[in-house]
Amino acid sequence: MNTVKSVRELRAAVAQARAEGKQIAFVPTMGNLHAGHAALVEKAAQRADFVVASIFVNPLQFGPNEDLESYPRTLLADQERLVAAGCHLLFTPDVAEMYPQGTDSQTRVSVTGVSEGLCGASRPGHFEGVATVVSKLFNMVQPDLAIFGQKDFQQLAVIRTLVRDLNMPIQIIGEPTVRAEDGLALSSRNGYLSAEQREVAPVLYRSLQEMAAAIKTGERDYAKLINTAQAQHSAAGFRSDYLEVRESNSLRPATAADRQLVILLAASIGNTRLIDNLAFDLDMPA
Repeated sequence: MNTVKSVRELRAAVAQARAEGKQIAFVPTMGNLHAGHAALVEKAAQRADFVVASIFVNPLQFGPNEDLESYPRTLLADQERLVAAGCHLLFTPDVAEMYPQGTDSQTRVSVTGVSEGLCGASRPGHFEGVATVVSKLFNMVQPDLAIFGQKDFQQLAVIRTLVRDLNMPIQIIGEPTVRAEDGLALSSRNGYLSAEQREVAPVLYRSLQEMAAAIKTGERDYAKLINTAQAQHSAAGFRSDYLEVRESNSLRPATAADRQLVILLAASIGNTRLIDNLAFDLDMPA
């Protein structure tokens, strides 16, 4: 695996692969990689001939008092994991390389609709930062396909909409969330949890499973289900940010008539904010 820091080096390496007739897959990350990231890279290696990954902790998507400075940076371990997963090229730009005119004067990309509410409400500007950096990375790499995890369900919807609306010739592939044995969705931020917090954290996914099971058996009082789940979260020590049932394609609030649903949550324990979701189709057999 080759590691490059500049856009010039990145484009030269990708151009060489393209000249050799290779299909290009791209996996953008913020580093501190875990098994979930490895699964994305492995999928990319299955789907394409040349796999590009990026590691960039993007300041535009962090709000005031968020963990930009403390976000874990583990480049050597990340490189080892990427090699094992089948990555060919790693792009590790610094902020000056990504935003040479500075972040304040950077052109921003805003995706309306799917970015509103949920994390878009509790983290103002977050998805604008995501859409901006992903647009830049897509223009730098110009991949045939890009792989994202479904744990960040709203982010995936934003990126799908971005690519569609801006006519980018990139296939976006969403990969299922990778979980620990007890159900907790893998996340770089799980490392912030104390041993006690980590022990109770699986209550989040269990509550999603219980809500989905109730909906599949005919329950449509979503407010009641939400109240019950939030009481479970509170008893475990979590502070709820949001817990909502949405139509999974549009991300609008779900109605009783909707068949494709996703339950999304964000909750904090101590100083750690976790997100998770569970998507399901009522017309699919159990």
